[in-house]
Amino acid sequence: MNHLILYCRPGFEKEAAAEITDLAGPVGVYGYAKTTEGSGLVSYVTHDDDGAWQLMRQLDFNQLIFTRQWFAAVPLLDNLPEQNRVAPLVELAAEIAPGKLAEFSVEYVDTNEGKELSAFCRKITVPLRQALKKRGLMKPAAKYRLHLLFLSGREAWVGISTMENSSNWAMGIPRLKVPRDAPSRATLKLEEAWHFFIPAEEWADRLKARTRAVDLGAAPGGWTYQLVARGLTVYAVDNGPMAPELMATGMVEHVRADAFLYEPRKPVQWLVSDIADKPARVAELVGRWLAKGWCREAVFNLKLPMKQRYQVVLDCKARIEARLEEAGVFRYELNFRQLYHDREEVTGHVRRLPD
Repeated sequence: MNHLILYCRPGFEKEAAAEITDLAGPVGVYGYAKTTEGSGLVSYVTHDDDGAWQLMRQLDFNQLIFTRQWFAAVPLLDNLPEQNRVAPLVELAAEIAPGKLAEFSVEYVDTNEGKELSAFCRKITVPLRQALKKRGLMKPAAKYRLHLLFLSGREAWVGISTMENSSNWAMGIPRLKVPRDAPSRATLKLEEAWHFFIPAEEWADRLKARTRAVDLGAAPGGWTYQLVARGLTVYAVDNGPMAPELMATGMVEHVRADAFLYEPRKPVQWLVSDIADKPARVAELVGRWLAKGWCREAVFNLKLPMKQRYQVVLDCKARIEARLEEAGVFRYELNFRQLYHDREEVTGHVRRLPD
């Protein structure tokens, strides 16, 4: 399998391609990226026949910034018979599967054109499942996932990912709903960030009720809503108005102040920020909070410019790292991801670890 298929947000194909190219060289897997603007899809073609599989074994999926999901694939199938597509797909699955399959995913790209295939994908899913089970390829506790990405009724990418080194969500798209009483849709960005950056088994400890948090640039309260829903007490810092329903909970103190000048009276566990400002300025702000010990953990958004978006993220990462290390903080986790609910932005997460 020499094609690594990467899903990304439509319009960010160049960033996803640049990132995987940067990461492939240092692990000794060489190739080239193929992109179509606005497709939400990148194909990284490796020179070695099993290069895509090697990449997936050597890279950590969770370290990728612009990729939502990935899988190693054989070359594109472009002549599927209209009368019996299932049989050749199952035969190919049996040929390329390195072991039993825990699940399979019938997919389409996240564009208007791709979504036109949603009905077709639903229709073919049941006969595919039946044929895969009949062939003895499915086993719930297995390590691998089969991907079938349809570009049309006759074209499909077919490949494999490992369950532990890929997204748990089909196509990397979480199925989250906006709560009816949330002040804004932005609330989903923080909820998705927790799903991505914090293992589910650690939520009870790291998002503990009555833990203190600061939300910088809070109004009207989309991110504060998520904190309150988990039982945290929140200092909501913003000169703008907060949603009355949030203030009525008694768990929010509205601090009318400039988010870049505010300093907490006491250290808090969490800092969250969805401030719309220059990414370097936000990165400096977050780095200062962690370096001074004002918080232990932070989730924040970087609003990206139209050009050099990948490089801007790398620069912000380096800025935060430098700030921490200047303060003598060497044990920390720092990651970025363009989440599904992000737009022209990426979400960052940083956590100070015990010394």
